[in-house]
Amino acid sequence: MNDRQGLERVSTYEWLLPASGRMRVPGRICADEETILQLMEESRGPAEWSSLRQLRNVASLPGIVGAALALPDVHPGYGFPIGGVGAFDPDDGVVVVGGVGFDINCGVRCVSTPLTRDDVSESIERIGEDLHRSVPAGLGSKGMLKLSMREIDRVLIYGAEFAVDAGFGNRSDLECIEENGRMTSAEPDAVSDLAKKRQFEQIGTLGSGNHYLEVQWVDRILDSQAAQAYGLFEGQIVVSIHTGSRALGHQIGQDFLREMSGTATKYGIDVPERELACAPIRSSAGRRYLGAMAAGANCAFANRQAIAHRVRESLGRTCDLDSADVCTVYDVGHNNAKFERHTIDGRPREVLVHRKGSTRAFGPGCPETPAAYRSVGHPVFVGGTMGTESYVLRGTAAGMEKAFGSGIHGAGRALSRKKAAKRFWGETVLSDLADAGIRVWAHSARGVAEEAPEAYKDVRRVVRAAEGSGITQVVARLKPLAVIKG
Repeated sequence: MNDRQGLERVSTYEWLLPASGRMRVPGRICADEETILQLMEESRGPAEWSSLRQLRNVASLPGIVGAALALPDVHPGYGFPIGGVGAFDPDDGVVVVGGVGFDINCGVRCVSTPLTRDDVSESIERIGEDLHRSVPAGLGSKGMLKLSMREIDRVLIYGAEFAVDAGFGNRSDLECIEENGRMTSAEPDAVSDLAKKRQFEQIGTLGSGNHYLEVQWVDRILDSQAAQAYGLFEGQIVVSIHTGSRALGHQIGQDFLREMSGTATKYGIDVPERELACAPIRSSAGRRYLGAMAAGANCAFANRQAIAHRVRESLGRTCDLDSADVCTVYDVGHNNAKFERHTIDGRPREVLVHRKGSTRAFGPGCPETPAAYRSVGHPVFVGGTMGTESYVLRGTAAGMEKAFGSGIHGAGRALSRKKAAKRFWGETVLSDLADAGIRVWAHSARGVAEEAPEAYKDVRRVVRAAEGSGITQVVARLKPLAVIKG
């Protein structure tokens, strides 16, 4: 295929956007041809809704190395495309608030059970109803753990460890959480009092938007070795929890976006657009943001830990399961910035990797991966939609080389929330899902319309492109039975 807005085809699922103009590095896109055509069409619209323009802008930032990456679920975000990855040299690079986003460490925890689909076929209504009562969801929802300002600081320092010590779960859970559930670089003093006050009663809550809790069954195993390592088998019931740092993370993003808008000018950084407000990594503002972001990440780890405990309690009531029967498969985030070592231009070096709507997908042999998974790479959870399937993937050696060990996090939006709310009717979406055997408990009809299956890309295409480009390998396909939505 010849020039398409400068894009060059490298392979079936890999495309290169050569550096031009202000770009310091090329852009690299993992996607199928249909997605490329959609990106080109999108770029002819408003500038704020163009993934290609945003990718070019990210590639123009100081200190970026390798390439600016867009993964198969790419769609426009705030400055930085969602499904975007950028790695920056610590000495002359920048940290970008928009490269993490407002829902810091939003991610997925998957827990497994010994139950099968047949075991729950007659009780799924009761299971879903109890989960709906047990896990607060919706805008402004409040959890059962009410914290003082001092205790919030402990959450921001200790993350999932705090939740475990408060009686929410087991210490063995920590072994299967990214960073063992705690980023040690957290700096609570860098988090504003307003952000902390917004978190007083939100630990253990799902929130709204695209956050969910799903009871799913393993429809198909596609990589038996990895599935065995993860403890997955066909027909099995698992529960996936998708949420993040709630209001605290959003406030951290707002606070530092305002601060860094002036910081860039102070350091003579010519930002391509204001949504890419940034600061030198080694600057005071850069260090403070990274400390605050790590604190937000720990808040998200604690939140998912508390919710997982409520799930255990609920399944104990409805399915007579012991706590030990509900095991943490893995917990991994997809809005983070982390210092990591990667091989770039033939030599290993430390870089600050921003993942916005992208998840860490480390391949076999990486020491950061739990020992039980190290031979196959750690799990990656790809949420589909309420009406389609989700997937478990694993990291690969090729993904470490091509994508800084990064993978997709979901199907990716095809329509903005505003457009989806105009096109779909929440009650109709719920009725259609019920006809398909999927029961949904939701706090907002508009929220259901915004999250209608048709508002997202075809997750099968997205996963196929991720596997075809070599960055991840498919392990299992999951299908929903019961969904709790904010």
